[in-house]
Amino acid sequence: MQPIHILLLIASYFGVLILISYLTSKDDSNETFFKASRKSPWYVVAFGMIGASLSGVTFISVPGWVEASQFSYMQVVFGYLVGYFIIAYVLMPIYYRLNVTSIYQYLEDRFGVVSYKTGAFFFLISRILGASFRLYLVAIVLQQFVFEAYGVPFAVTVILSIVLIWLYTFRGGIKTIVWTDTLQTLFMLIAVGVAIYLILGDLDLSFGEFWNSESLAQYDQILFTDNWLAKNYFLKSFVGGLLIAVCMTGLDQDMMQKNLTCKTLKDAQKNMVSFSLVLIVVNFIFLLLGALLFMYASKNGIETPLMNGKPKTDLLFPEIAIKGELGVSLAIVFLLGLIAAAYSSADSALTSLTTSFSVDFLGIEKKPKEKQKMTRQLVHVGMSAVLIIVVIIFKILNNDSVIDSILVIAGYTYGPLLGLFAFGIFTKYNVIDKHVWIVALVSICLTYVIANAGSYYMYFTENVANLAEAEKLAKSNWYQFGYELLAVNGLLTFIGLVLIRRQHD
Repeated sequence: MQPIHILLLIASYFGVLILISYLTSKDDSNETFFKASRKSPWYVVAFGMIGASLSGVTFISVPGWVEASQFSYMQVVFGYLVGYFIIAYVLMPIYYRLNVTSIYQYLEDRFGVVSYKTGAFFFLISRILGASFRLYLVAIVLQQFVFEAYGVPFAVTVILSIVLIWLYTFRGGIKTIVWTDTLQTLFMLIAVGVAIYLILGDLDLSFGEFWNSESLAQYDQILFTDNWLAKNYFLKSFVGGLLIAVCMTGLDQDMMQKNLTCKTLKDAQKNMVSFSLVLIVVNFIFLLLGALLFMYASKNGIETPLMNGKPKTDLLFPEIAIKGELGVSLAIVFLLGLIAAAYSSADSALTSLTTSFSVDFLGIEKKPKEKQKMTRQLVHVGMSAVLIIVVIIFKILNNDSVIDSILVIAGYTYGPLLGLFAFGIFTKYNVIDKHVWIVALVSICLTYVIANAGSYYMYFTENVANLAEAEKLAKSNWYQFGYELLAVNGLLTFIGLVLIRRQHD
């Protein structure tokens, strides 16, 4: 495809989103922006959440993982399922009972203002970093395949991307997001379906033949139970997936804000349960696509694309879709799917950041009615600017290890939220509220020490050249933390809260 064709495709796509925004945002009150007036159909929310859960990173990365890790990601997905049921029947009843706009208002009700601000702060950091990185990924794709040809600077590409999101979210907020997420999920699933259909055709295989083929058997191992030290050990992956679901959905304003737009608690629970079941199937289809991509590449002699001189399996899907011989239809649906996947998470992130900052830090609900709308709009612009700045910083750093470290930090920040909510729900103690932020910071620091203990031990005892070499050595001789690090972080926070507890007055 030529850059002008891709540009026209993007313009048409966003034209549809802006039209949806116009139809859903005739009432641009704060009640509509923050809660969609609690009138969203549960099945629409459930379908749209699939796209929000499967970001642009997932869209290109999950298929790319298949060569190295086979179908082990399903172990994490099975954990998600249990986590979503915990959200539906433990967390959601609390949120609906308190009628919260921001879920962190629960912490104020349970512990006090400092706990409330601490939880909201960690969400803001996590979501700003996560959303910015997802936007960074799609921006570099757009830059390479579209704007580079016109000499447009990367910063302008980023600004344009954020402005497009702002245009269709600034009035309707979460009400618009619920409906645009539905469209974006549809585009994403169509892209995966078309890719599978075309690749099967090129390989001259029916789906049944592919399912029973020896080539698929090279990739389709799901359960890994041999080495408990490894990151992909079943129990670690399962528990990690459970905790990821609870923390990054149930304790995340971005994801829960959509659920809180449902009319009743029962509707919200139906939404979460149905969404979780469908998500298992969708993730498995992504893994099947990954196996097909590597089979197709092997047959046609396609090398894994390089990034910074090293093979990058994440780029195999875009390489085959955009530059391959499978036709322009795959290129079109791939780009639509990638853009939909990236922006379905970015637009809801911008809305939830606006909601959290307005409610949690500015107390917008306590301001005079005539000032509330203006405050929300200013915050929306401010959060857009923050995302632009952070995405450009990612580009300036241009260092995979630094970016990875930033995302690891973002993951760490969910640990204190897990500990705070668990302590609030499963104990009857109050805490010394003013010390809660200290407990959260200490737990993050201790978690970091525990996670990297193996590397530092090898560095000081094995006489290796640097920490990078020590880390490689530790991978084969030391317990490797995976997603279960969230549990460690949450447990340390929980213990810290026990130490600063006080009895109910």
